[in-house]
Amino acid sequence: MISVVSDYAPCIALRRAVFIEEQGIAEADEIDDLDDQAVHLLAVVDGRPVGTARILIDGQIGKIGRICVLPDQRGTGLGKALVEAGITHLRTLPAVTRAKLGAQDHAIGFYAKLGFEPVGDFYDDAGIPHQDMVLAL
Repeated sequence: MISVVSDYAPCIALRRAVFIEEQGIAEADEIDDLDDQAVHLLAVVDGRPVGTARILIDGQIGKIGRICVLPDQRGTGLGKALVEAGITHLRTLPAVTRAKLGAQDHAIGFYAKLGFEPVGDFYDDAGIPHQDMVLAL
């Protein structure tokens, strides 16, 4: 089950496990001051938090970011469900006309299958190549 949560401590714990511990991203790069402004999505399976994403709004753009799923839940469709939940949430906001995300290079095909299109050049984010992708809402 995926829901919007106001207590986002489990989301931070998931991001810490995936991005900091697994991928080696520095805590200073992962944990920022934007979490208080964000909408947090939390995926729970059998009472256990297993995936998260956060949504930030910048004018007409809704940015879906910090998408992560625990290793034992990858390949189950949970990542797709998190992105789709983010898109669904953004579609409830009349002023938001586009969804945007920063895709790690290995995940570009995954997001393309969900309708996102690459824009701009690759860039380095915490030592990992990324490319922005957008979806018209």
